[in-house]
Amino acid sequence: MKYLALILAITASPALALDKITVILDWFVNPDHGPVILAEELGYFKEAGLEVEVIAPADPSDPPKMVAAGRADLAISYQPQLHLQIEEGLPLVRVGTLVATPLNCLLVLEDGPIKSTADLRGRKIGFSVAGVEEALLTTILGQHGIALSEVDLVNVNWSLSPALMSRQVDAVIGAYRNFELNQMEIEGVPGRCFFVEDEGIPAYDELIYVANPATMDTDMIRRFLHATERATQYIMNHPRKSWEIFAATSTELQDRLNEMAWTDTYPRFATRPAALDHGRYARFERFLLDTGLIEIETPVAGLALDVNAQ
Repeated sequence: MKYLALILAITASPALALDKITVILDWFVNPDHGPVILAEELGYFKEAGLEVEVIAPADPSDPPKMVAAGRADLAISYQPQLHLQIEEGLPLVRVGTLVATPLNCLLVLEDGPIKSTADLRGRKIGFSVAGVEEALLTTILGQHGIALSEVDLVNVNWSLSPALMSRQVDAVIGAYRNFELNQMEIEGVPGRCFFVEDEGIPAYDELIYVANPATMDTDMIRRFLHATERATQYIMNHPRKSWEIFAATSTELQDRLNEMAWTDTYPRFATRPAALDHGRYARFERFLLDTGLIEIETPVAGLALDVNAQ
């Protein structure tokens, strides 16, 4: 009877409560977020003792600000922007990597007049976000002796590929090689990407997880990153099945563009999301300092952390 009473007591006990963590995406759900969505769908977050709330922002500039203000635990953001945000005084730090290579490219028409970046003098170049993209352009142009003042910059307000396909501009900076390039192929107007890391720009992490160092829960972040690492391993081993699981979460994802983007994106996911490349952050900080976008050089410890070493 004693054993029966013990069994009944155990089975009647409530399940352990999951720790709640809120993650703000950089934009609407898309293949860039594969490890986060797969970690949820495969039950890896639950196995890590986490209940993860994933939120798509109304404005892509909001997520880092929400984390800095304590309104979310983690945000998906961009390494280049992180350097500028810290310069501005936002309490942020990189705690993990989602996409470990640049996705940004300078995009032109395949049959257009731009055969190399040396052909950009006197051309119209579309952009969406001032700041980092101007620094990238300055470096890309500078390797050919072209000053930024020798091109016509046009703010195309996020309509990068439409502005290029309609020939309003000769090139666009800030296009993603896994999205805009595929979109142009689908539209029957092929494009060509000049990859920024091939054009004199230091390599960087495209998408990262940022937290507020003063309020973050390091243990929960470790568990979150471990779950997304498991999901990334699953994606690498089962890319087609992973796509099917991912696409099944929303009818809006079930189209040719997202499927093509998935194929181009998953090899770029960070297989060790918690690991930190100190040199990469130091080099990009120096790059921004040299281009005049920041005035004070922040040491890597003030930009990024390896939470597994904390």
